[in-house]
Amino acid sequence: MTQHTPTETLRALAEAALAHAGANPRMAALTATALIGGEAIGQAGHGLSRVPQYAAFLRNGRADGSAEPRLVNQRGGAALIDAGHGLAYPALAMAEAEGAARARANGVAFIGIANSHHAGAMGLPVARLARQGLVALAFTNSPFAMPVPGGARPLLGTNPIAAAFPRAGDAAPLVIDLALSQVARAKIAGAAQRGESIPEGWALDAAGRPTTDPKAAMGGAMLALGGPKGAALALVVELLCVALTGAAFGFEADGFFQDEGNRPALGQALLVIDPGALAGQATYLARIETLVATMLEDAGVRLPGARHATLPESLAIPPALLEKLRALAA
Repeated sequence: MTQHTPTETLRALAEAALAHAGANPRMAALTATALIGGEAIGQAGHGLSRVPQYAAFLRNGRADGSAEPRLVNQRGGAALIDAGHGLAYPALAMAEAEGAARARANGVAFIGIANSHHAGAMGLPVARLARQGLVALAFTNSPFAMPVPGGARPLLGTNPIAAAFPRAGDAAPLVIDLALSQVARAKIAGAAQRGESIPEGWALDAAGRPTTDPKAAMGGAMLALGGPKGAALALVVELLCVALTGAAFGFEADGFFQDEGNRPALGQALLVIDPGALAGQATYLARIETLVATMLEDAGVRLPGARHATLPESLAIPPALLEKLRALAA
């Protein structure tokens, strides 16, 4: 069962829990807001269930609660941010601001982040940029979970990609947000916690055999979306987020679903484009609306991104999670 709790109450509980675990005020506030955002768009795996995990990371040193992101290199539309091994959200907020400003000044911006952490629902920052009239793409690598194309060992993360495209007037932007595994790793972890099986085709066990046991899957490898093509795309994300930023590869980072381990030092990348620098804002918007209108001629089409519009007044979360938040915040 779940119960509805005012959104602001949940945000305040999450912020207090993170602050008590050692996060500085800005890190606690930005992280709590991001997790509420993940919960609101239906990505519970990137929502409030992460608060106990993040609190454990802060307490055991896998994340530095005192870290402040800093700009360490820049040239025109390019910039590199060092997250300082803190939780990712202050660095992501800086990247969002830098990306918007540099894209407006240069037409395009590429912002890299190094020494970062779990980045949550990547559709949230790109949706905010799209509401400012900018096209945005976001990438992050993650701890090793999938083999490289043709390989057997898990070396690549599930390496999510998100993209957002503004629309005319008050229309919600189109937002696409997906991990490059068959499913997000959080879904398998959730099935393991609930004692449920998973469909065949999601993962392999440690011996490389297909499995429906989520615990065996957590010790094995995730399968890539689209097979070798998805694995190749995950490799592209790994290179964008690591080779250009100096961050850690997925195989160098200990998993998020274990309390003990290293500071993951992962990388994120944000690409922001001002449509006015290309065909122009008016042409861009006209083209987008032509596509949307054509898509909607089929009655079953649902546009991606509508859930990113506004926060609800209350959210439904499991009672056990609510009690855990209260305990951590006390």
